[in-house]
Amino acid sequence: MFKSFQGFTQLEKIQKDKQHKRKRNVSWTTLKLLFIILITCVVAVMPTEYFGIEGLTTTQHRVIVMFIFAALMWLTEALPSWVTSMVVVVVMLLTVSNSAFNFLIGNDEQFGQLVKYADIMHCFANPTIMLFIGGFVLAIGMTKTKLDVALARVLLKPFGTKSEIVLLGFILVTAIFSAFVSNTATAAMMLAFLAPVLRSLPADGKGRIALALAIPVGANLGGMMTPIGTPPNLIVLDNLEKFNGISITFTEWMMRMIPFVLVLLFISWLLLRFLFPFKQKNIEIKIDGEMRWDFHTIVVVATFVVTIFLWMFGKELWGLNTNVVAMIPIAAFCASGILQRRDLEEINWSVLWMVAGGFALGVALDNTGLGKTLINAIPFATWSPLVVMIISGLVCFVFSNFISHSAATSLLAPILGLVASGILSPETSTPEAISSFEAMGGASALMVGVAISASVSMILPISTPPNAIAHSTGFIEQKDMMKVGISIGLIGLVLGYAMLIFFKF
Repeated sequence: MFKSFQGFTQLEKIQKDKQHKRKRNVSWTTLKLLFIILITCVVAVMPTEYFGIEGLTTTQHRVIVMFIFAALMWLTEALPSWVTSMVVVVVMLLTVSNSAFNFLIGNDEQFGQLVKYADIMHCFANPTIMLFIGGFVLAIGMTKTKLDVALARVLLKPFGTKSEIVLLGFILVTAIFSAFVSNTATAAMMLAFLAPVLRSLPADGKGRIALALAIPVGANLGGMMTPIGTPPNLIVLDNLEKFNGISITFTEWMMRMIPFVLVLLFISWLLLRFLFPFKQKNIEIKIDGEMRWDFHTIVVVATFVVTIFLWMFGKELWGLNTNVVAMIPIAAFCASGILQRRDLEEINWSVLWMVAGGFALGVALDNTGLGKTLINAIPFATWSPLVVMIISGLVCFVFSNFISHSAATSLLAPILGLVASGILSPETSTPEAISSFEAMGGASALMVGVAISASVSMILPISTPPNAIAHSTGFIEQKDMMKVGISIGLIGLVLGYAMLIFFKF
């Protein structure tokens, strides 16, 4: 995370605490690793016919092993998520690619189709990864010119000084920032502005709990408003296009998600007011730091406006792809000197590597033919579309409260993309099942529902970085976060799937 933005010190402290915790639990981590390696080895040496999948090849068997290994590693967090992704990518290159060890590649049909090693490596330069980088670069530009501070001051000013209205202001402004800037950076920045206010509020009042919780709530929910707002959105969109051939534009996403998020934010505001009423009726917000109107600031503002405009309308007007538009701020900031060599070190590369590993699993699932093999083997016609959506949403919600949202989505998105393909395939499904699935929103509803499920998962301090940052202030107890997280999570799931079913993409 770039050092020049508000709240960096707080984030740095949290990262150091996590590192110390890992060091203290070395023995437990080792046991988890040994257990996962043992399970993986057992599955790897099992005869292929034991899986009961007709036509399963040796290469496809190995891909299944990779999925199991990744799932166990991400669920237990034996190693950081991005480390797991790197291990998965390297093992795939060595075992299932056309550049694997010679002794692992047979000449008969038993081994099946291999993955091109270049296709696996291309995951690191996937167009969606470029979209991530474009978003990160915009955030760096806003921070270096203090445009983020100026915007926060301007956006919060209309909400005045009445405590409950200020609470609404922080929820909405945090959500707006999270739609375009990292949720983690947004939460840290907004809490840096809010910290003096929290310390000044009465210790025996509950209002400061509401204000502190407003930041993670706004950050987590606000990320749903745009495709670049949070990694699960882009992971889902990439897999939706890869497995189902469906492309959702930036504008189409925002038209559905912004009204939905605004409703959730309003409900969250009412919930926080009810659970944690203010004792102090008025709050004075003071945000330090001035933005200077120089050449760099003008470039950042102009680039931000142009990029957002092209993300929303560039496809319809000039045929510009969203991923291509993401390269504009990179070029503009490099050419103008805003983006320096040192700034590249501040890009959140661990998130990008984590996402690339998830994409690599999807590539292997598709290129080895494992996807088609599973479609032919599973009786999708007997599956109820509503049950599939409910189960997938609940599974993602549970996973995302305990592991990285990106990891949970990377694990589930390729599988659900495959499920959607199976339900919609005339070869494996009945016309009635296909019609029923399409009536409920089809593949788009199933896949986007996973992104929603991940974003509304905020029950525990470990559920999301914004939760951890808010909890680190010392003003929030875990039980307070659980009350809000469970309520908003369940409401978000119900309203989210209702929106996807009745207002289809």
